[in-house]
Amino acid sequence: MIQNPATLVGLGELKVLQGPSGVLACVGLGSCVGVSAFDPVKKVGGMAHVVLPAGKGRPDGGSPKYTDAAIEVLVEEMVKRGASKSRLVIKIVGGAQVIPTIRASGLLKIGEDNVIGVKQALTQHGLRLAGAETGGNSGRSIRLALDSGTVLVSTANGTSKEL
Repeated sequence: MIQNPATLVGLGELKVLQGPSGVLACVGLGSCVGVSAFDPVKKVGGMAHVVLPAGKGRPDGGSPKYTDAAIEVLVEEMVKRGASKSRLVIKIVGGAQVIPTIRASGLLKIGEDNVIGVKQALTQHGLRLAGAETGGNSGRSIRLALDSGTVLVSTANGTSKEL
């Protein structure tokens, strides 16, 4: 169970902490994707709160609110703090379709597109996905504990589990 107070990662934000203690959290993920990364040797943890698919070609395309920029900046910031790219344990949560009328129409698939974009960016950077809880129609929150690398997922309906 993760007990420590958390450093919240808001919409379009990215934060990196170096252990041995601390907790990073993204709360209220709907179509957004929370990306957690952890180096178990250096106890460096990072989290991005991804809002939109790829930002290439946009004036603010380098913002971590986009799938491609988020992964790039997350890795860069973690390496600056001593993490090794090859040791990163990456887990993702979110990407739901929480508005039923949009989900039924199939017009907007932002959650699905965010998950696809994050996975593509991870592949482009040679990173392996260690765990995921994505899709569906329920909001979630994610917490990463730097002392252990534990990732806890809580759903809007009150259930929690370790990922």
